Amino acid sequence: MNTPANEECCPRFNPVPWDEQEITWLNKRFVQDRVTSLFHIPLNYGTVMERNDKIIRAADAYPEIMLTLTDENSLWGADVYIEVNKDIANASMTSLSGTFLTKVFEGPYRNISAWIEEMQAYVAAKGKYAKKLYFYYTTCPKCAKKYGENYVVIFAEVDE
Repeated sequence: MNTPANEECCPRFNPVPWDEQEITWLNKRFVQDRVTSLFHIPLNYGTVMERNDKIIRAADAYPEIMLTLTDENSLWGADVYIEVNKDIANASMTSLSGTFLTKVFEGPYRNISAWIEEMQAYVAAKGKYAKKLYFYYTTCPKCAKKYGENYVVIFAEVDE
């Protein structure tokens, strides 16, 4: 998982703690921003992350483990949620609360439709309904190529 103290771009991801988990959050803090996309392909993700990294570093607000979730809510853009350990005055803050089921997937992004179907089936097998899906892209494309692994964790916000 990414942390600001790491010297490398994206540390190698360990999928075990994230696979098939149930997580409950109450007002988990995030900086929220928006990425411009073209058919779900991000065009300015790096720029958005760099801008927010500067704000979060200046506020000394990085948690021990940084979690970044993406809500792919449009063909033309996505909301990005970057976890922080405190409110930041000059950032767009939000919080997430609820129960989430997680599942880890590995492979090229072109498999995302199949992953979503598999996630929906996993949630249904647990007797729950997915209200919303968030995607945790664990490494940048360059590091995914370097490691030979491209992990994505899908978080399904579920009804109780």
